[in-house]
Amino acid sequence: MILTTPVVLAGRTAPSRVMFGPHETNLGRGRAISLRHVAYYERRAAGGAGVVVTETASVDTSDWPYERAPLAAECQPGWAATVSACRPRGTLVVASLGHAGSQGSAAYSRTALWAPSRVADVASRELPMEMEEPELDRLLQGFSFATAIAMESDVDGVEIDAGQHSLLRQFLSGLTNQREDEYGADRALLLREVLCAVRDILGRDRILGLRLSCDELAPWAGITPEHAAGLAAELAKAVDYITVVRGSAMSTSATRPDFHTPSGFNIDLCRDIRSAVGGVADVILQGSIVGPDQAEWALSSGVADLVEMTRAQIAEPNLVALCAKEEAARVRPCVLCNQRCRVRDGRNAVVSCVVEPSSGYETADRPPAPTAVPREVLVVGGGPAGLEAARTLADQGHQVELIERSERLGGSLRLSPLEGFADWLASEVSRLGVKIRTGEAVTSADFGGRTVVLATGSVPGPRDYDIDGGQVLDVADVLRAGLDALPAGPVVVFDPVGDSVGARIAELLASAGRDTTVVTRDAVVGTQLAVTGDLADANARLHRAGVQLVKRSTLLAVRDASVVVEHVLTGEKQELACEVVIHCGHRLPDVTPGEVRAGDCVAPRTLYEAVLEGRRAAQGVS
Repeated sequence: MILTTPVVLAGRTAPSRVMFGPHETNLGRGRAISLRHVAYYERRAAGGAGVVVTETASVDTSDWPYERAPLAAECQPGWAATVSACRPRGTLVVASLGHAGSQGSAAYSRTALWAPSRVADVASRELPMEMEEPELDRLLQGFSFATAIAMESDVDGVEIDAGQHSLLRQFLSGLTNQREDEYGADRALLLREVLCAVRDILGRDRILGLRLSCDELAPWAGITPEHAAGLAAELAKAVDYITVVRGSAMSTSATRPDFHTPSGFNIDLCRDIRSAVGGVADVILQGSIVGPDQAEWALSSGVADLVEMTRAQIAEPNLVALCAKEEAARVRPCVLCNQRCRVRDGRNAVVSCVVEPSSGYETADRPPAPTAVPREVLVVGGGPAGLEAARTLADQGHQVELIERSERLGGSLRLSPLEGFADWLASEVSRLGVKIRTGEAVTSADFGGRTVVLATGSVPGPRDYDIDGGQVLDVADVLRAGLDALPAGPVVVFDPVGDSVGARIAELLASAGRDTTVVTRDAVVGTQLAVTGDLADANARLHRAGVQLVKRSTLLAVRDASVVVEHVLTGEKQELACEVVIHCGHRLPDVTPGEVRAGDCVAPRTLYEAVLEGRRAAQGVS
């Protein structure tokens, strides 16, 4: 595979053409690169990553975009430790440097945000100050100083961030740069000055990379692909590589979208930029590239010289190593859900992954070691918790049998867009020799003195509204039976949780031509989707599909051919036509007596907890 072959950047050889790109992790200790960062990056280097680009460090104290955002002035020990950990693997370490400008936050710095012009950020609505000569000088000095610190750490190079969340992009864009001085007449001037200042410090024997937003998806005033092609051709002479990204403050979900956006969304854009660059600098493809086959195709088709596969390597740290061994089928799939890897929000959560919960916790979670005393273990339940428990147990060397009462493994994963992970788990337990029985209910005779791990899942929860006629179905039952099994007539989706489930079933119903209404207590549908970045997009899809949205309301009663809802603030009641209610509320554990339990039978939550607890239950078997 081309993917696993070496590539030379500024005279330095990376062992593969796969990049682990810069991203928020919240692994920092204060504003420094921590030992947790080091372990996190080392794991990807051990798995074959050719280039690791560390989390973007602010070059000036005026920039503090999120609480644990690295500050270059405090990163030298962490960068040096990362180099020491990754270099024995052959992996090149590049330090990302940037400034978030008006897309930052004044919550921590308690100073005015810097920006090219007084244009309020569309997300925070905060009005920044317009940078003048002192701030511009300080910014240039900051990039130079940060580069010098990075060199003291012996990194292989630095990457300058002119991507989505960056002050340099704001200077490039007519959306945010409305200056009347030389930096407005020539919007690329500041970026050229930064690159020149950094190269003077860096020299020619270290890598200088550029992360460049090449499409702001705002053609009325923003950076367009045509403009970016000319800019990239000009800047290529100053850098060793360009990573092609898209998005701006006007389109915050565009850079790291979830599974609603097809993987490889930047392929055409990257191809055009590479053509414009003409081989003067290497070009790196970014854009939800999670499958080795797609990455290999992009390289062999001339789309790019390297491929950034960040989320893919959060899900599978050994991605490159498995591909090198011709075992790409064993790569744990990234499902592009954004549920645990997207952490730039108010929770300050640590980066992790729903399919690989040890990501981000490398210093705490150790790989399972082979058992010295193999045991016979029965796993009851073939959902994600049970499958992960069986996989881990078998990987440790135990003799494992799994019993699932339905005809197919995967449980609730089979009802979601994350079904590919169910296929991977089923394939792995089969490969590892787990004995599998489906379509059978477990009996006491099955226990036979064996160690038992219970992962029996959940059952529908209570309904806190009157049901006097009409039909109420749990969303899981609807998804299993299929939409064609529903009675004709209007459908009401009651969503008291606000995660992806209610929005998804409403979309499916509307796409099937059903008259659909969503009732939610919240001010917007799917409030929890703010975590994954899909909140605005999901509501837009529902509006386009013609779904009626009844917000700030709760369900009071279900009747024959109607429901009664009440506004939670005013108490005003209204009656809606309805033949069937689909309930998307919380579920309850399917309680079965047993000492070792995991996943929904403990408390129904998300896929992340199911996989994590299935693994922990397996590791607890001694």
